[in-house]
Amino acid sequence: MTALTEYIDAWIAADADRIARAVTEHCHITECYGPVYRGRDTVHQWAQTWFDKGGVVHRWEVTDHIVTGDREIAEWNFECTWAGERAGFEGATIARHESGLIRTLREYQTTAPLYDWHGTWR
Repeated sequence: MTALTEYIDAWIAADADRIARAVTEHCHITECYGPVYRGRDTVHQWAQTWFDKGGVVHRWEVTDHIVTGDREIAEWNFECTWAGERAGFEGATIARHESGLIRTLREYQTTAPLYDWHGTWR
């Protein structure tokens, strides 16, 4: 298991302690929705608060995964429930490791349904 796959699996397991153990003490996490979380304690507080408020990760399926040196890149399909609404999207993560833990992580998400182009745009 890699640092990123451990982090993803911890979110699926709804385990804030495990999520915090997957990152360095001075990590920098940029979520695709905009928030930035700095430090292990903040990451733990974010995850625990998210779960406590009813957040559920139903699926976080990695569809492509590359590890090279201290970098890890993954494309994925994500589905969760937040504020009573179930939603999903495709996205990608770029992470940097330090001593086997995530030092920096940045997520990106698609913002519109994907479609095959046939000469015109939607």
